[in-house]
Amino acid sequence: MSITRTARVLVKLVPIILTLRKDRREWVRHEGKNVDYEKFQRHARKILDTFVLLGPVYIKLGQWLSSRADILPQPYLEELAKLQDDVPAAPFDQVRPMIERDLGPIDKKFSSIDTTAISGASLGQVYLAKIQDQEVIVKVKRPGIEQMIEEDIKVLKKVIPFAIQFIDPNLRFSAKSMLSQFIETIHEELDYTIESSNLKTIRKNLQRHDNVIIPRVYDDYSSKNVLTMEYIPGIKITNIEDLDRKGIDRQRIVIDVHKVFFTMLLRDSLFHADPHPGNISVADDGSLIIYDFGMVGKIDRDTRMRLIRLYLALVEKDPSRTVNAMNDLGMLTPDFNRSVIEQGIDLSIRTMHGRKPDEMEVKALMELANKTMSRFPFMLPKNLALYMRMSSIIEGIYKTHKVDFKFVKVLKNILEEEQLIKDAYIEELKYSFTRFAKSIDATISIAPELKKFLEDNRSLQLNTKPKGITLLAGCILASSVFIGSSLLYQSNQTMGIAGLIGSLIIMGISVLFRKR
Repeated sequence: MSITRTARVLVKLVPIILTLRKDRREWVRHEGKNVDYEKFQRHARKILDTFVLLGPVYIKLGQWLSSRADILPQPYLEELAKLQDDVPAAPFDQVRPMIERDLGPIDKKFSSIDTTAISGASLGQVYLAKIQDQEVIVKVKRPGIEQMIEEDIKVLKKVIPFAIQFIDPNLRFSAKSMLSQFIETIHEELDYTIESSNLKTIRKNLQRHDNVIIPRVYDDYSSKNVLTMEYIPGIKITNIEDLDRKGIDRQRIVIDVHKVFFTMLLRDSLFHADPHPGNISVADDGSLIIYDFGMVGKIDRDTRMRLIRLYLALVEKDPSRTVNAMNDLGMLTPDFNRSVIEQGIDLSIRTMHGRKPDEMEVKALMELANKTMSRFPFMLPKNLALYMRMSSIIEGIYKTHKVDFKFVKVLKNILEEEQLIKDAYIEELKYSFTRFAKSIDATISIAPELKKFLEDNRSLQLNTKPKGITLLAGCILASSVFIGSSLLYQSNQTMGIAGLIGSLIIMGISVLFRKR
């Protein structure tokens, strides 16, 4: 590891981290209101320029941070979202040996190949070629990129633990989690066989959507370092002028983007996590064309069902169930104040379901979420970082088009069309029963002296009349059920009321048996 490189990174990062710390405290103190927005944007642009100067790994890091509302104030998010992974391509003479080492002589493998890259990114660069009469895209890893990344990751592992000493203590968990997920993902992006597999899986999952086009992979022309795909040109999704010229319904496009990407998340568990405008085009008939599957998110079934529970609770305007789902997802610190969090969520839900139609816009939701994360004990678990990135980028596409769009309505349609509501209710019932059982156990465990009394005084039990034992047992059971139901009522009113009625029935039965 280069000591010089480490020192250079430290010199560049520490000043901007100190500025971020100061800005974040001011943002939280003023709740994002009446602050010098231009000053925040100016500081954010300095971070953006620093990442570009430090190279590919830091460009990727900046893109990751652009969706981290738990770390950055809103102006920072907006500026870093502009960070494009656009790096001048290396000369083709440096790329040719890599292609030929993996695939064989280029002249024999391809009918033709344009040696001028049509795009260059921090990790790879793309060329237009032909296989017989079929136009294809050839994506090639940037020469020397693996060694560069390994060296910079070693530097980051040394620098980040030192740098986070200068940030707020409640952000350190987020920073460590973010670095871990970032390193894991960037390694996956370097292996094009993984990207090929991701593409094929998502392509198969989305076959039922007749308005989505995903390129085919040419396996015989692909390897760990080279990925050859079908060439499908289209209009960039943020190119408003060309979309309007073609007469394409932009409102429909925004709705379709949300439906496709959130369906991937909520139904399939494998989702495209980098839907920036360069990776989505629109065909002449309005179909979406999706590219670049190097960065994908994967969540297990339990996490997916918790997300569905979260979204259903938002749709059904239930703050208590929303908090339950967030807590199950690991989004809240153990010592969170439930009452305060529910008030914040209630505010979010009322904004989403506001009387004015435009109050349901995603922009209002994301800005409010950012402020809430700054004020309340929110965490962003490792397995949800890519989900937040995907959501944030898609929200940016919506902001570009400025069309009438109701996020809650789209969510409701997804849950209904994919038949996920029934599963969500089943999971909610499981959660309620589990909570109920735990609350009863907790009720009993808070009185160990009562247990000890019953165990140590068996003679008393033997000498007591059966009627007395029945009443005592009934009182203990009814009390446990009553307290457990009171706790459960916070998360599920129906189950809580049923439990309270049940405790009264138990007490009534024990009194009847005592009289006999």
